[in-house]
Amino acid sequence: MGVSDPESDKISGRTFTAAALRNLFSCSTSQPDLIVHRGSQAITEYHNPDLLVGMYPTLFPCGIGGFEDPQRPTALSFEAQAHYYLTLVDRSFHYHHSYLFVALNMIQRRAAHLQTFFTVRKSNFDNVARKLTQVSAQVLDDLAFRLEREHNYSQLSTEEKLALKLLRQVNTMSARIPGSQASKIYVRNEIRGYFSYFGLPHLFFTFNPSAVHSPIFQVMYGDHAVDLSARFPRLVSAREHALRLAQDPVAGADFFEFSWRCCFEHLLGWDFKVNCSSPTGGLFGRLRAFFGSSE
Repeated sequence: MGVSDPESDKISGRTFTAAALRNLFSCSTSQPDLIVHRGSQAITEYHNPDLLVGMYPTLFPCGIGGFEDPQRPTALSFEAQAHYYLTLVDRSFHYHHSYLFVALNMIQRRAAHLQTFFTVRKSNFDNVARKLTQVSAQVLDDLAFRLEREHNYSQLSTEEKLALKLLRQVNTMSARIPGSQASKIYVRNEIRGYFSYFGLPHLFFTFNPSAVHSPIFQVMYGDHAVDLSARFPRLVSAREHALRLAQDPVAGADFFEFSWRCCFEHLLGWDFKVNCSSPTGGLFGRLRAFFGSSE
């Protein structure tokens, strides 16, 4: 007995469509030809070391190495362990078609769950807190349903109007969630803080290294045939460059990290070990500070 393509990443879309069409008419067998196992209860993603191990049997063939395992002697966060798997010599996690997206989605959802909170004016805190705990979940669900379908304010019930008025006095903060609007405002405030302390910046520039055309990326990808000591290294075709970048986006991210750090260290004279400018400085002398953000 063996397992063949347990994650169904080799099955084409037409195969799924054909299976769905076959299930529309009766056949000799009582079971459909394509079975998706399901249960009556949702599986928790918090403190469940068997979740990703069961989802990706090809990545965890021995059934061990799950996330947030309580039997692990040293506690390890979900984000740190996900990053660790991307640093392994075995690049199976790099090349997997969905692991990167699922792990990032879980990290972002956890940030949304744990880093979202309400703020309210101090003068209204006691009143708002007392009334907010009295609002039932059903009223909020009905209010969300009506607002989603753009119902008029006059169509709301008395309890829904009170809940809406109450929520208008509350601000939702999610500054630590990457990519959120609040995180962008947080970064802008940090930049303004730099302006207040260091003064206006003297230089603005956009750093955009191209991994597709770089021989350094090819070496990071694993092509050891590339001779970086040569003036014009021999590389594979442009099409193969793009395919490699699409296959291993982690190597592309490592290339970007390596490139900008080399730029600041060797061209601009920044010492990352002591977080200040080197004694000799760089092209523009000694740097006092810099601020960078990635898109």
